[in-house]
Amino acid sequence: MKEAAITATQQFGTGSGAVRSINGTLTLHVELEEKLAQFKGTEAVLTYQSGFNCNMAAISAVMGAGDAILSDELNHASIIDGCRLTKAKVIRFNHSDMDDLRAKAKEARASGQYSKIMVITDGVFSMDGDIAKLPEIVEIAEAYDLITYVDDAHGSGVLGNGAGTVKHFGLSDRVDMQIGTLSKAVGVVGGYVAGSRDLVDWLKVRSRPFLFSTALPPGNIAACIAAVDILQNSKELQTKLWENAKYLQEGLRQLGYSTGATETPITPCIVGDEATTQKFSTRLYEEGIYAKAIVFPTVPKGTGRVRNMPTALHTKEMLDRALSAYETIGRELSLI
Repeated sequence: MKEAAITATQQFGTGSGAVRSINGTLTLHVELEEKLAQFKGTEAVLTYQSGFNCNMAAISAVMGAGDAILSDELNHASIIDGCRLTKAKVIRFNHSDMDDLRAKAKEARASGQYSKIMVITDGVFSMDGDIAKLPEIVEIAEAYDLITYVDDAHGSGVLGNGAGTVKHFGLSDRVDMQIGTLSKAVGVVGGYVAGSRDLVDWLKVRSRPFLFSTALPPGNIAACIAAVDILQNSKELQTKLWENAKYLQEGLRQLGYSTGATETPITPCIVGDEATTQKFSTRLYEEGIYAKAIVFPTVPKGTGRVRNMPTALHTKEMLDRALSAYETIGRELSLI
């Protein structure tokens, strides 16, 4: 990836020079978008400067006044802000509560007030690590003619042989809009929207971050292309990631900690009290373990947690060292 970034920078320069719609589109942008579309199993992809930008751009380009959006109450902040831009009616449903979603979808459709109705969910919820119930969400969407929108920032590179949560459930041809990030598992920067050719053509002329913000620089794009090639051609990193996550999570549970509802490598260690959570994170850092405290208002009050993010490059010795620190500090703070 580094070599690809260096080569592209030497060939194309350090920046793209303009927005995509003027003269900022390089052959590298087109190559990355074609690779991502193939990887995600969609007709087309459009890249943006960040995952946050994707949600700001795509939601507001498709939805507007006179429409309604059904949004999981734990969706990412960028989804919340993207919804606000639309002037559509935003209807929150209880987290992963399919009965509540079905009831609100039925009510919204029966009201006759809305031209379009969209259901939006994270694919993997970043604070708890649980996976959205996409098969049921898609079934409800098809029953009530809803546009389906999945922000798969934390599923990309992890689930579905790396292609994400939608691919994990075999729903690539039944989800209208997929959002991915190029800054997490891919390890660079940027984001993308995957969907139909018509959707991407529409976004090119209607999404303001695409139209009015300079394109991603060539070095970053080249590094992303190399990363996608790695994800497509080798499962070694994904296998190791899941092995490390399982080892860490089982170790924490054996010590007496709760890891909440996680179903993915995202590993929250639930502490509860905000001050204790912050102190726990500080003590871990003093012991050479970097794991951030996540507290209110990022998560509900009283549910503070230290969020651990194991990677494929962590060794068993590193994980054992982390677990040893968790044991020492947990006893010190009377948590275990």
